[in-house]
Order: sequence, then structure tokens, then C-alpha cells
Amino acid sequence: MCRRVLLTLPALLAQEPEVDFICPMDRDVHAKDPGKCPRCGMRLVASLPDPVEYPVNLALTPRRLQPGQPLRLQFRMTDPRTKRPNPKLQLIHERLFHLFVIGPGLDYFAHEHPTLEADGSFALETRLPTSGAYRLLCDFFPESGTPQMVAKTVIVPGPVPTFPALTASLEPRQSLSLETEPAPPIAAQRTRLVFRLDPLDGFEPFLGAWGHLLIASQDRQDLIHTHPFLAYPERGHLQFNVIFPRPGVHRVWLQIQQSGQVRTAHFDVPVKRLN
Repeated sequence: MCRRVLLTLPALLAQEPEVDFICPMDRDVHAKDPGKCPRCGMRLVASLPDPVEYPVNLALTPRRLQPGQPLRLQFRMTDPRTKRPNPKLQLIHERLFHLFVIGPGLDYFAHEHPTLEADGSFALETRLPTSGAYRLLCDFFPESGTPQMVAKTVIVPGPVPTFPALTASLEPRQSLSLETEPAPPIAAQRTRLVFRLDPLDGFEPFLGAWGHLLIASQDRQDLIHTHPFLAYPERGHLQFNVIFPRPGVHRVWLQIQQSGQVRTAHFDVPVKRLN
């Protein structure tokens, strides 16, 4: 004998699971309703797919590189599920594609935005000033995936200049100071990086955030791009929560904007091993 159970509308609604809206960039940010992430400003999404890396092919023109000469970088992505080239991207901090370039010895730093080409690839005209290996961090967000950070390496042939080893340097730079908690940071544990700006003249958001932080280990194998966990612009305070993967000195670049001008300052942060 079959029983038919009729549920009222409130009972049916009560059985529906709650939708969890998540920030694609800051996955610890959750909400019950759609909206924007209070931390980075990105749109919260439901049913965020599992992270899968999108391969990036980098083509160089000319193929024989020389220091200081014009160079064209062309980036072509592939959807790992469909194998289709150049998937459509979403805006992430007001741009479709962010590119960070870190030179040998950590002496050279650039935050660029390659241009969307007709075939869906992205291209950048640039120059690399010296011989040596350059690390490139590609930051983009496929519509059918999750935010990507893919590292590439470009080698410029020739004698490589000698660069001094990094030593700890937390001295104030360009009206910016930095404090770490704990001091010094401990590898594989959460660290608070608190920056203070004084004076505050013209302090304003830069590409949808109050600050952009790029961290590189001395060998440039560990690269981190993140945004403020907390921001108090009226006081000029920015807090970033990061985890340094390994001990050693790391170079930290902070980018902010004042009166329409982008400012970049770096600090060399010592990270110790957990005893």
C-alpha cells in the first residue's frame, strides 16, 4: 500500500538547503545572500566549482631575447575541461588579466595588464632591462572556473648581473611603515602585515582595493598576490593576513594610489622556522 504525503509550501521550503554564497578570491568569506565581498569587492557566487588550473601558453616575439629590447608577450589559456582555447574571463579588480613581473635578484618589479586580442589571447609590449631569469605571475578568472594564479619563467640570455642576498629591512619607505605580528613571522603560520600610511593626502582605492600586495621568496619560487583583510582608509591602516610557506627573507611589494598616482614600496621581511 502506497502512502501519498502532501507537504505544504512552508514545509517544502524548509527542506531546501541554504545556498552558500562564496567569494571566489577570498574563499573564507561566506554569505546567505548574493552580493559583493566586503574584502575585495568581487561578486559572491553560489556553487563555486573546485579549483582546477587553466594551462597558460606563453609565446615570445622575438624568440631570441636581448636585454632592454622590445618584447611582445602573448598569453593563451586553455579550458582544462573542454580543451577549448582562450576561455572567456571575468573582471577581477577592474581588469581581465593582471601580470606581475619579478626580475632576477628581485630588483625589477612590474604590475601590468595585457591587452585582449581578437582571438581571445592577451598580449603585452614590454622590455626586460637585464639578462637573467624573470618570473611572471598571471592572475585571471575564467567564467567557468575559479581565480587563477599561474607562474611562468622567461630567460633573457647573457651575463647575469650580481645581486646581493636579501637582508631584513623593515625601515619606513615613502611614508609607509610595516609591522608584523608575530615579529618576526613564522613559516607556515598566519602572519598579520600591518601597513600605515602618513600623510593620507589623496589616499584612494587602486583597481578596486585599498592596496595590492605581492610577496616573493628569495628564490622566487613562492609568489603570493593578495589584498587587505582589513582596511581603515581614514587612518591609513591596511592589514593583510598571509602565510609564508618557508623560512628566509621575502620581498614584499605594496601598491597603493594617492591622487591618481600609483605608488610602489617594498620591504624585506625575515621569516623564521618553527622551532
